[in-house]
Amino acid sequence: MSHTVREFADRMAARRSVREFSPEAFPLDVVENAIRAAATAPSGANVQPWRFVVLTDPARKRALRLAAEAEEREFYTRRASPQWLEAVSAMGTDWHKPFLETAPVVIVVFEVHQGPNTPKPYYVKESVGIAVGVLITALHLAGLATLTHTPSPMRFLNEICGRPAEERACVVMPVGRPADGVTVPALSRKPLPEVLVHR
Repeated sequence: MSHTVREFADRMAARRSVREFSPEAFPLDVVENAIRAAATAPSGANVQPWRFVVLTDPARKRALRLAAEAEEREFYTRRASPQWLEAVSAMGTDWHKPFLETAPVVIVVFEVHQGPNTPKPYYVKESVGIAVGVLITALHLAGLATLTHTPSPMRFLNEICGRPAEERACVVMPVGRPADGVTVPALSRKPLPEVLVHR
């Protein structure tokens, strides 16, 4: 038991978000099985208030990139606080989001709220957040890289993904192999004693 969880923790410690992807395709059943794993996440009252939209069509990914960059340009140049810009400066992010087009797959995760054909959900954000965590883990264990991208606002994603109004996008995840020679910022994670408390 200890060996298994230690090995899992070591594998997850190697996970990094990337922003440069190879356009090389990979079998879609990998994504489907990762989503199958994500859909096992616990949820409030077992309502399972999530929808995973898998985009592979170049035209849709192009539309997604253009719409996201328009929102991000506005955010970075007018709405973002100086504190937030300082906090992400080490990551080198800005409003340019080419990964939305170059990654072979983009998963858009929606929260499913009450609608004509959907029940009232409970603890939606918590439930979907857990599912996204499982999805990130499954993709990493499959040898794929991803990134959690959250343009704001995200209502434009309903039209691009063909989803009804009761579904609300919460995260956009490009998925693929890292581009050749890609580098990531030299960020560190907090040591265990900083995040673990025994009482």
